[in-house]
Amino acid sequence: MSHDAHHHGDRTDAAVGAHGHGGHDKPVGHGGHDKHAGHDPEVFRRKFWLSLVLTVPIVATSHMVMDWFGYRLDFPGMELVGPVLGTVVFAYGGWPFLAGAVREVRDRAPGMMLLIAMAITVAYVASLATALGAFDLDFWWELAALVTIMLLGHWQEMKAIGRARGALAALAALLPDDADRIDDDGQPHRVPVADLHVGDVVLVRPGGRVPADGRITDGSAELDESMITGESRPVARGVDERVVAGTVATDAAIRVRVDAVGEDTALAGIQRLVAQAQRSSGRAQVLADRFAAWLFYIATVTAVVTLVVWTLVGDLGEAVVRTVTVLVIACPHALGLAIPLVIALSTAVAAKEGILVKDRLALERMRTVDAVLFDKTGTLTRGEHVVTGVAGTAGSAADEVLAIAAAVETDSEHPLARAIVAAAQQRHLPRRASGFRSLTGRGVRADVDGTSYAVGGPALLRELHVVLPDDLSRRQQEWSGRGAAVLNLLRLDGDRATVVGALALADEVRPEARQAIADLRDQGVQKIVMITGDARPVADAVAADLGFRPGEDEVFAEVLPADKDDTVADLQKRGLRVAMVGDGVNDAPALARADVGIAIGAGTDVAIESAGVVLASSDPRGVTGVISLSRASYRKMIQNLAWAAGYNVVALPLAAGALAWAGVTLSPAVGAVLMSASTIVVALNAQLLRRVRLRPQG
Repeated sequence: MSHDAHHHGDRTDAAVGAHGHGGHDKPVGHGGHDKHAGHDPEVFRRKFWLSLVLTVPIVATSHMVMDWFGYRLDFPGMELVGPVLGTVVFAYGGWPFLAGAVREVRDRAPGMMLLIAMAITVAYVASLATALGAFDLDFWWELAALVTIMLLGHWQEMKAIGRARGALAALAALLPDDADRIDDDGQPHRVPVADLHVGDVVLVRPGGRVPADGRITDGSAELDESMITGESRPVARGVDERVVAGTVATDAAIRVRVDAVGEDTALAGIQRLVAQAQRSSGRAQVLADRFAAWLFYIATVTAVVTLVVWTLVGDLGEAVVRTVTVLVIACPHALGLAIPLVIALSTAVAAKEGILVKDRLALERMRTVDAVLFDKTGTLTRGEHVVTGVAGTAGSAADEVLAIAAAVETDSEHPLARAIVAAAQQRHLPRRASGFRSLTGRGVRADVDGTSYAVGGPALLRELHVVLPDDLSRRQQEWSGRGAAVLNLLRLDGDRATVVGALALADEVRPEARQAIADLRDQGVQKIVMITGDARPVADAVAADLGFRPGEDEVFAEVLPADKDDTVADLQKRGLRVAMVGDGVNDAPALARADVGIAIGAGTDVAIESAGVVLASSDPRGVTGVISLSRASYRKMIQNLAWAAGYNVVALPLAAGALAWAGVTLSPAVGAVLMSASTIVVALNAQLLRRVRLRPQG
C-alpha cells in the first residue's frame, strides 16, 4: 500500500546538503583536557571492593581503633598488617589519584585529585617512617579508609557521567550491516555497507533500511523518514527522488543509485552534530572541584606556615607532627563524597519515579532552566496516527465508512492502515474483505460483501478522475488545515468510481501533555517552546490544543535536524538556560547541545544516549519531577559542601596548633575521628533525599 502524502523532497535534500561532511564511522572525539580521561567505572568498582577487603584488617588491628572499642588482638606478625596491606592499598587503590594528581600538576589545574594524592602520600610516608622508628605517626588505617572512601565516591561519580560514545554508536547502528548491491549480472548480491561506492545501485526490500544516501532509479515506496526529518507520517518517494541512509521503506521495494557514503551521508552529519554538541557541553566543572582547588592551596599554605612557625619555636618534632596532621585531615573525605553521594541517592529516588539520571551535571543544571523545548512528535504527541475524523457522503454513515475502510486495509502493514483497523476494532465494527491488492503509489483495493472498494489519497482521486462533493471537500480542507492526513473511501464499479466517505488521521496529542505544560508554569519556567519537522498548520494546531500562550511561548515548525540544534543555541544566546525534551534521532544533536537533554523513554536509543535524563515512561509530566529533584538534590549538595568546607575551616587551624598557647590542640588521632565524623554527617544528610517526593508520573 502506498497512500499519497505531502511531498518533502526539498526538505530531505536540504538535510543532506546541511550535512555534507562528517563520518558515521569516525566519531568526533572529545577535545581538550578531561580529568576523567581513560576512567572506567568498572575499574573503580574492582579497586573499591579489593581496597575495602584489605582495609577491614588494617582498621581491626589498629591500636587506636582497639582502644576506642575496648578489645585486643594479638597474633604473630600483627605489626606487619598495616605496613603490608596499607602499601598495597596505597599503590593499587591510590594509583588513579596519584596519576590524576600528575595530570593536574602538568595542566596547572590543582583539584580533588591533587588534594587526595597529597594526603595519602603524606599519610603513607609518615606511617612508613613510623614503622621504621623515625616518628610516632601511625596513619595506616586512616590511609586505607581514605583511599577506599575516595574510590567509592569516584566510582559513583563515574557511573553518573553520560557517555558520549553511546549516542554515536547508536547512530551508526541505524545503518544496516549489509546491502543488496545490483552487480553486472543484474542480480542483487549481499555485500558489507562499507564496500558500497558512489554510483552503485542497491535494492532496498520492503521493511528494510536504506544503506546509503542516493536517488531512486526504479520503483516507489513510502519511507519512514521520522528519524531524519522529524516528519510524523511516511513520505511517498518515486523515481529520481532522494532517499537518505537509515530511513525505512515501509511497503515496497525500491532500487537506489548511491551518491553519498560514509562521511558524506546525512546520518553522518547528524552524528557529527551530536559529537560537537556533547563536546561543547561537557566542559562544565563540578562545584566540588572548585572547593578542592581552593582547599589544596589553603592546606598547602597552612602546612608550610605550620612547619615554619613550629620550627622557629624550636620544637622540630612537634613541627613534623602538626604539619602531617594538617595535610592528612585536609583531605576531603566529606568533600569527596558530598556530590557523588547526593547524586547516587537522587538517582535512586528518581528511578522509583520513572526518571533515569545519566549525566552527573544534569540535575545541577535543571534547577536553573528558564525554557523547556519540547519536540512535538512522540513527546507532546504519541508519535503514531489515530483516526480523528470520519465523514460519509449522503446515505453513508460514518461507522459504515470506517467499517468498510478497515476491511479493505486489513491486509496492509502501512501505519495508516493499522490506525484505521485499530479504530474499527475499538468501535466493534467487524467486516471482512477479499481480493486485496496494492495500488502502488496510490492506495489499496479489496472486495467487501461483493462490492469493490479502494482507499487512497489525492493521487487515487486524480487517477480515477473523481471530484469530491462540496461538503466533503470543505471537511477535508478543515482536516488538512489541522495537519491531518486524509484518505478517501471509493466504491468501484468498472471504470466508474464513487466517493463513499473520507477519514482523517492525525498524530494524537498526549492527554497528559497539557498538564505537563501547566505544571511547568507553576514551577516558574519562563518559556515553553515546541519544535517540529511538521508543517506550520500542524504545529499551530497542536500548540493551540496544548494551551500555548501567544507572545510568551514559541513554536518552531518545518525544522531540519541542524535547525533544531541551532534553535537550542539561539535560545541560549538569548540568555535562556534550555532543557530539551525529545525522542528521535533528529533530536539527538539538540538534546546534547541543551543545558539539560531529557529523552522520552519510548524514543530511540540515540535520543536516550544523547540525553542527560531519561523518562522511563512517555509521560512529559516527568519533566516537572526532574525540576523538583534538581532543586532538592542541589540543596543537599550545597549543605554537604558547606559542612565539608566548614569542617576544614575549624579543623585546619586546630591541627596547625593555632590555639596551642591556650592549651587547645588537635592530635592526629582526634583529627582522624573528626574526619570520619564529618563523612558520617555528610552521608546522613544525603540520606534525607529519600524523603523527597516527586510529582506522580502516571
